[in-house]
Amino acid sequence: MKANELNAMSKEQLEQKVKELKSELFGLRFQLATGQLQNTMQISQLKRDIARCKTILRQKDEA
Repeated sequence: MKANELNAMSKEQLEQKVKELKSELFGLRFQLATGQLQNTMQISQLKRDIARCKTILRQKDEA
């Protein structure tokens, strides 16, 4: 997900997006533990997306 797309979102939308990404990350970790995950890069990509969302949320709080 691009930072420009996240900047256009409202604070509530960003918080909802973080919740969605965290639940998706949980599912991927479960797949990894059971040996069903094909692409392990998805986990690190999701972590980056979560961090990106949280960073933009923090910037919106300060402004």
